[in-house]
Amino acid sequence: MPDGAATAHLYRPKLLSLLREGYRFDDLRRDAAAGLTVAVVALPLSMAIAVASGVSPDRGLFTAIVGGLVVSVLGGSRFQIGGPAGAFIVLVAATVTQHGVGGLLTAVLVSGVLLAVLGLLRLGALVRHIPHAVTVGFTAAIAVTILASQLKDLGGLVLAGPEPGLLIPKLAALSAAVGSLNPAALAIGVAVAAAILALRAWRPTWPGMLLAMVAASLAVWALHLPIETIGGRFGHLPRGLPTPSWPDLRLSAILPVLPAALSFTLLGAVESLLSAKVADGMTGRRHRSNMELVAQGVANVASPLFGGICVTGTIARTAANVRAGARSPVSGILHSLFLLLFMVVAAPLAAFVPLSALAGVLVVVAWNMAERAEIRRLLGDWRTAVVLLTTFGVTIAHDLISGIAAGCVVAASLALLGRRVPEEGA
Repeated sequence: MPDGAATAHLYRPKLLSLLREGYRFDDLRRDAAAGLTVAVVALPLSMAIAVASGVSPDRGLFTAIVGGLVVSVLGGSRFQIGGPAGAFIVLVAATVTQHGVGGLLTAVLVSGVLLAVLGLLRLGALVRHIPHAVTVGFTAAIAVTILASQLKDLGGLVLAGPEPGLLIPKLAALSAAVGSLNPAALAIGVAVAAAILALRAWRPTWPGMLLAMVAASLAVWALHLPIETIGGRFGHLPRGLPTPSWPDLRLSAILPVLPAALSFTLLGAVESLLSAKVADGMTGRRHRSNMELVAQGVANVASPLFGGICVTGTIARTAANVRAGARSPVSGILHSLFLLLFMVVAAPLAAFVPLSALAGVLVVVAWNMAERAEIRRLLGDWRTAVVLLTTFGVTIAHDLISGIAAGCVVAASLALLGRRVPEEGA
């Protein structure tokens, strides 16, 4: 099986390579099954991530449909699945709070241009050389922040004012609102998280997230439980994609959101190439990092044109795609088309989904993001422990860019002192 190493430097989408090699009906059959499997996983996740990010759930679906399609058509990985990701929740929510949805769309488009430039400058390999302890550290910090951000909807809490963005003030505000706890909402949210984890252990091939969300929606509807739903907060989802339109690209609109755009660019590059690397490890193939960055860039330009948010390679959905038997990027294309079909046919049903159920889904996402075994391994060496804890602490206290910068500085300092930080797998 060719691994792509001889052409890893070329700007050639994997889909084009596939078509040159030949594509058979059996490949299409396997890709269709994988695409449907991934769409079932992506459906509840895309909506949950959008709601947690401070935007309406349809924007998550727009992101998965448009961004996912572009990533699969142009990407440098055969198996990458693009869409909204939990890692962006904190950054997107902060941008919406500061600049509104219009500012968010501008920031996403600018980050798309920057990602494409990174790829065209052949900087993909450099992005992949961020120390492993830094990656694990900021991922764990994002997981903790996501978990904290879901406590409000998980318990149906009513806050006295806007929910703070930073972790400590957020926990203080949530503690002050504990008297407004909705037992029914908490029960539904916890039940959804428990059901997903149980199904993953008992029947790993079943779509646990979708089944749990459907069951929760039916329970809330049948029992008339006093729990806020998607329809109650956002109204009905549209039955299809909106007409594309450009966000505000005036210099006066770009400059305020430039820091957010830089954050989206860095996280998008790291997350996408990590996801492609995971697919490589599962299949024995090798992705084209620079082509992948260009594809992610184009996807992040296309997504906000349809009202979507940040697009990146998604590790869990990409791994699910591989495990489901995908043979090519066609599975990712079909995953996007299946999601579009859902919007056209069944979008009104999403109005019945309780927000506490979506919070339960993201509690599981946060649990999965924290690489507990890897954290324990890295903490076993004082050098990697210092890098990991520095990255984690600064990300929690300040922001992602500061956390990554601090972690890289510590790692570089240790290396200069002749105390090299072990790489992944060392």
